[in-house]
Formats: sequence, structure tokens, C-alpha cells
Amino acid sequence: MIRFYFHPTPNPAKVALFLEEAGLEYEVFPVDTSKGEQHLPAFRSINPNGKVPAIIDTDGPGGAEARVFDSSAILLYLADKTQRFAGKPSDRPELLSWLFFISSGLGPFSGQAVHFQHAAPEKIPYAINRYRREIERHYRVLDEHLSGREYIVGDEYSIVDMSAWGWLERASRVLATDAPLAAFPDLHRFFDTISARPAVARARAVGHDLTFKREVDEETRRAMFPSNYPEITR
Repeated sequence: MIRFYFHPTPNPAKVALFLEEAGLEYEVFPVDTSKGEQHLPAFRSINPNGKVPAIIDTDGPGGAEARVFDSSAILLYLADKTQRFAGKPSDRPELLSWLFFISSGLGPFSGQAVHFQHAAPEKIPYAINRYRREIERHYRVLDEHLSGREYIVGDEYSIVDMSAWGWLERASRVLATDAPLAAFPDLHRFFDTISARPAVARARAVGHDLTFKREVDEETRRAMFPSNYPEITR
């Protein structure tokens, strides 16, 4: 059984997609990050970094419970555990390269683009331009790489495609436009291909029966951006 610590945001969405694709048995444990539940000691014992997603595998290596945090680490762990969606052995160097391209570039820059456009108390043109342009550059790298390719690595659907899908799913919010992939036709085609998979519909439905705080108030800002509040010790 996988205990899946979840909030309806892009990184948990990647893990939800893997779980649905693999047909693994899992239970969702909501973590309302807008209320600060990611900072509670019980969750910090699972992820010391206080972020979602995280999992507890009750049947980990040697039959012992295993905790795994960070979406890329979780995807790699589950791919190795199930021997699915990890590509061919010869693809491993490419798989690792593109997975970390997403986790160290596309993901963080997307998050910062969202922050400075939608959450920051001051709209700083330099910051907004900086992160939007970096997202466009990352999209362009993927768009060029996907020319003549169906998937990012090799000729098989893999965890890299799931990881990219998680953030591309929010591209309209990342770039604050209704047609964010219009300038990237191969990336757009790739996103449509992944989105057509039956497991994507199931992954999108994960957590729809749960209630999460939507209001952005002082509690939310302190929970989501504690480093902006020097008096808060986490």
C-alpha cells in the first residue's frame, strides 16, 4: 500500500499519474498547504523539507516501510519498484538527464513564474519577465527535442513524460495566457498525446472529493512563504 500525501498542485499530480498508470493500491492523505499542514511535526517526519508530494510505501525494501519525498525521487522509486515506465536500460542516461532537467529547471522556474505573476504582493516587471522568459526557453528546448519524437526519452512512455505533463498541465497559469503552447507545436502535440491517456483523467480526479482552502489570506501567505516572515521559525 502506498500512502500518498497530496495537495492539488503540479508535483503531486505527477505522482498521481504514475499511481494510476501502474494500478498501484494507494490511499490519499490530504496536506492542506494553504493552512500550513506541511509544517506540522507529523508531516515533517515524512518530509523534513515540508513540501508535497511524499509517500510512505508500507511494503518497501525488505518489507519495511519506506518514506520517499520529492516528486522526481518518488517517480524513480516507483519505477524501479514496479519495473515500469523507466525506459530501456540503454535509455537510463537520457532518462536521468531529462528528469533532472524538469526537476531543476522547468519545475522551479514554472513555480517562480506563477509566484511573481499571481502571488507576490508587488508585481515586479524584472522578476516576471525573468521567469516567463526562462519558461519559454525551457519549453523551446523540449519543443526542439520532441521534433520527430512521440516521447521525451526513447520510444516508450516513461516517468519523464509524466513529470513534464505535471507542469505543462498548468502552462496557462505559468505563462498567464489562454494558449501557452501555441508557439511550441511539438510540445503541444506531446502534451495532447499524454493528456489523451485514460490514466490522466483518473489522475486529474484525485482529490476532487477533498476540501482544500482556496482563500489567499495572511494565514496562507505565512504557510506558503514562511521565509518571507523572519519571525517564523520552521
